[in-house]
Parts: sequence; structure tokens; C-alpha cells
Amino acid sequence: MRKSEAIPAFEDETRLRQALRRNRAFATGLLGLAALVFLGASALPEPGFWIGLVRAGAEAALVGGLADWFAVTALFRHPLGLPIPRTAIVPKNKDRIGEGLGQFVERNFLAPEILAAKLAALEPVERAAGWLASPDRARAAATGICEMLPPLVRSLEDPDLRAFVARSFHEQLREAELAPALGRVLGLLTRSGPYDALFDRALDAAQTALAGNADRIYALVAARSHWWIPSAIDRRIAEQIVAGIEEILAELRDQGSDARAKFRAAIARAADELVRSPDWRRRVAEIKDTVLEQKEVQDWLGAVWDELRRIVVEDLEAPQSRTREALAAGLQSLGLTLAADPSMQQRLHGAIEHVALAVVPWRGQIAALIAEVVRSWDADTVAARLELAMGSDLQYIRMNGTLVGACVGCLLFLIARFAF
Repeated sequence: MRKSEAIPAFEDETRLRQALRRNRAFATGLLGLAALVFLGASALPEPGFWIGLVRAGAEAALVGGLADWFAVTALFRHPLGLPIPRTAIVPKNKDRIGEGLGQFVERNFLAPEILAAKLAALEPVERAAGWLASPDRARAAATGICEMLPPLVRSLEDPDLRAFVARSFHEQLREAELAPALGRVLGLLTRSGPYDALFDRALDAAQTALAGNADRIYALVAARSHWWIPSAIDRRIAEQIVAGIEEILAELRDQGSDARAKFRAAIARAADELVRSPDWRRRVAEIKDTVLEQKEVQDWLGAVWDELRRIVVEDLEAPQSRTREALAAGLQSLGLTLAADPSMQQRLHGAIEHVALAVVPWRGQIAALIAEVVRSWDADTVAARLELAMGSDLQYIRMNGTLVGACVGCLLFLIARFAF
């Protein structure tokens, strides 16, 4: 029988050991008392009725107690260290016990109908919904989650992990199809109400930029003009350019203008091209790859990771954490919504049942795993642990054997005395 690592110790081992020691001492004390009474009654020269009754009861109690002591001890070791056949049952049959335990779990816990019935009886979704619907419980759950997150986030400070995250961002962005996504966003924007407000803000920004850079435009026109053209004419040309741009911006600002309608239609066509045109997809992909190859961009991706981690940790550790409050509100809202939506409860219950039943095809492997784990345990340790777990209750067999034996002995004495 091979030996490997011992099975884990019980958390309440001290309590179990005290109970085993106490019950074993009591059972042994009863057996010793029966032996003393039997020897004392047998030492009397001419026992009368009462002495005979006591001796018969003590004799039967001694026999019953010894038999049950042998039976209980034989489960875990050889009685008195003697290699008596069919003793030390647990150590000798450890592997078979592991296989039986695995089969028991497989047949009585992992059968599809049992799992489904147990899940239905537990009502996990309904209970979770009711539990989360309480503000205090939702806040406690959010607090527990937020207390676990800072150490986890700090563990992500490793430079190699930072580089890995940056590479992951880089690869994800490289593989992402930006053109269709960008096209759908633009298309949705042109069909929605906020488009006009955003467009007007863009025009305001353009107007502000134009006004702030008018002098620069004048200087650029003068710098590119021929030397023989008077500066007054250069400035006049520059002013006309600025005025023309302002006129275009004003026309675009008019929501009923043809120019604004054409501009919106052009954006819609561009959005459609981004979604449908392979050529546009190729162009956007080329621009994206060119940008991602820049070292500054790669450093920026790493810096984004560092900044996000810092922001998350600072907020989680704050006395009034917005993340914790938002998480608590979200959990409570989830609980209230689920509690009021039986159809969603059924859908979630079906999903949980599907996941639980997904282990059913693996139940044979689970049973084999249990058997293999038990097989790897040290036989003596298994016997000691099982005795520690069950031995305290098994001592009651010894106590009952002694007491029942005494009663049976007295009964047989009375039958023999009065019936014959």
C-alpha cells in the first residue's frame, strides 16, 4: 500500500479529539465496572438470588462490551496489535472505500434528475434576488467585493504584467475592425437627435479656432505672397478668406440650409462606406496599424493601464467609494428587478441548471478523481482521521453493548430461574 501526503486536518480537531477521548474513557469505564462486578460476585462462596442476578448481568455485560470493543477497534486497527484476519478494515480497504465513495457521489449527487430536483428545491435565483433586494445586504456584498479588489489590483503592478497588458491592448486593437464600428457609430449619430447639438458645438469650436488664428492666417498669406504685391492687398485677401470661411460656417449653422443637409448626407454616405466598402476598411486598417506601430502609442497604452489601476485603487479605498456605492445600488437594483420578474427568474434558473447539468457527462471522471485522491492518502492517516470523525459516536456502540448485555444477562437469569 503506497503512502503519500496525509489528508487535511479538521478545523475542529481539538473538539473532536476531546469528545473521542471522553466517550472512549466512559465506554472503557463501563466495561471495567462490569468486570469488577463480575469478579466480585464470582468471589462470593454461595451466591443467592440477587448475587446470581448481578453476576449474570455483569457477565453478559462483560461479554457484550468486549465484543463491541473488538468490533469498533477492528474497523481502524488490529485489536491489541494482533494480526487477526478481517481486522484493520479501513486501512486495508482504503482504495475500495475511495472507489465506493466516488461511485456514491456519482450515483447519488451527480445524476441529472437529482441535480435538477435539488436546484429546483433550492430556488437559488429567487433566494439570491430576495437577499440582494435588501439595501443592507446589497451594501454588505458590495463592501466585501470592494475589500477584495485593492490587493488584487495591486498585484497587477508587475512590470512584465504591465508589458503583457500593453501588448494585449495592442493586439486587440490590431485585430479589431474599426471601420465597421466607426461607420455604425456615425450612422447612428446622423439618425439621432443629438447630432444637431454635436454639430453645432463643432461649428462653435471651428468659429473659435478661426477667430483665434485670424492673425496667423494674415501672416501666412503675406508670407506666401509675391514681393511685389502690396501688403494691403495681402491683408485684403486674407480677410476675404476668413470671411468666406465664416460665411460657410454660418450657412452650415442654419438648420434649414442646403449646405447643412448636404453635409449630413455626406456623413451618412461615409458611414455607409465604412460599413460596406472593403476599400475603406483597408484604408482605416492601414491608418490604425501605422498609429499602433508608434512607440509613443505603445507607451501610452501602458500608461493607460497604470492610470486605470491607480484610479480604481484610490476609489476603492476611499471612505465614500463611488465604486462601492454604485456596486451596492446595482446589486440592490438587480435583486429588486429579479424579484419582480418571474420570467427572468425562470430563464436564469434554466441557465444555472444547464451549467450544473453540464458536469453530468464528467461524473465518471469526478468519481475517478475522488477514488484517486483517496488512494493517494496514507492508510494510517485515513484510519486516524476517520476514527477522529466517527470514533466518538462509535463509542456509544460499546456503551450500548455493555448495558444491553447486562439487561440480557439479567433477563436470561430470570428466565432460567423461574421458567424451568
